[in-house]
Amino acid sequence: MAGISAVGWLLTLYVTHGEYKVPGGKLVAVDLEVEDGRLRDVRVSGDFFLEPDEALDSINAALEGLSAGLEAGEFGGRVQAGLPQGTVMLGVSAEAIGIAVRRALAHASDWRDHDWQLIQTEPQAPALHMALDQVLAGEVGAGRRPPTLRVWEWASNSVIIGSFQSLRNEVDAEQAERHGVTVVRRISGGGAMFVEPGNTITYSLYAPESLVAGMSFAESYAFLDDWVLGALGDLGIKAWYQPLNDIASANGKIAGAAQKRLAAGAVLHHVTMAYDIDADKMTQVLRIGREKISDKGIASAKKRVDPLRSQTGLPREQVIDRMIAHFRTRYGLTDDRLTEAELRMAEKLAMEKFSSPSWTARVP
Repeated sequence: MAGISAVGWLLTLYVTHGEYKVPGGKLVAVDLEVEDGRLRDVRVSGDFFLEPDEALDSINAALEGLSAGLEAGEFGGRVQAGLPQGTVMLGVSAEAIGIAVRRALAHASDWRDHDWQLIQTEPQAPALHMALDQVLAGEVGAGRRPPTLRVWEWASNSVIIGSFQSLRNEVDAEQAERHGVTVVRRISGGGAMFVEPGNTITYSLYAPESLVAGMSFAESYAFLDDWVLGALGDLGIKAWYQPLNDIASANGKIAGAAQKRLAAGAVLHHVTMAYDIDADKMTQVLRIGREKISDKGIASAKKRVDPLRSQTGLPREQVIDRMIAHFRTRYGLTDDRLTEAELRMAEKLAMEKFSSPSWTARVP
């Protein structure tokens, strides 16, 4: 951003740039000036398709002079209203343009503005994984760690319930004990996830809030999952983002995501992907699994979750390697490791918080 500052918002003039990659679509870029709190000299561009050509001038004109205080949806609404009749937009939408404008005004960062780090460790206990998510997100927010992608390995069977879920409503305690399943609660919302070592792929992104600046929670889910769609495409799977927090294919659900924005200025986004689910065990342990199947009249949970193994034919380790390679090519990625201080903090938090019945059953 380049700019000239004067006293007061209404006397401010600055020039800014924003970008938004439409999930499964194209890149939208916006360059604009803000003068006296109004958008000036707006220039929308990108690798999208638009007919007729004159529609681009109409988009710029619709945004010209608008208040910089509008939300993304309001910008998008003005764009939509200003389009010539019969306009065809491919790889872009009025809503996406509105998000790009809002990101420009919020001085949002882009993926490649950051030095992404990769952490892969030996299998770890479920409570330690929960603690690492909180610690690493906090470290990124504090600026002590660069944005990081962490790929998890599980030391035991587990059910991870969302921050606001009822323990007794989600988990059959007797079945969990019978199957050696450890139940933990994470700091993000969303639904329960059933995992087994070797049968799931779980990863976390720890990023500064600037990466999702100008986006709602719903919009940021799709944005942060877009690279996964590309990685799955490399593996021969046509997948898409399914609001609010799922990744799906024609053969069924592949993954579920959850997100938490921390007061420290970081966003935690983590995803669990099904590689080879033991559907019978899952529905014995998860009460909600049985209810959803009953609601939908589905005879088998295997029809609800389509494992990656059946769609790729590859060993789990190769799927993970291919996903990491896609991220590295797309955004850059440097191999890293946990610091001793991070691990100590996480071990303490795992023992005092995430292994504590008072946390796990905080919603009984």
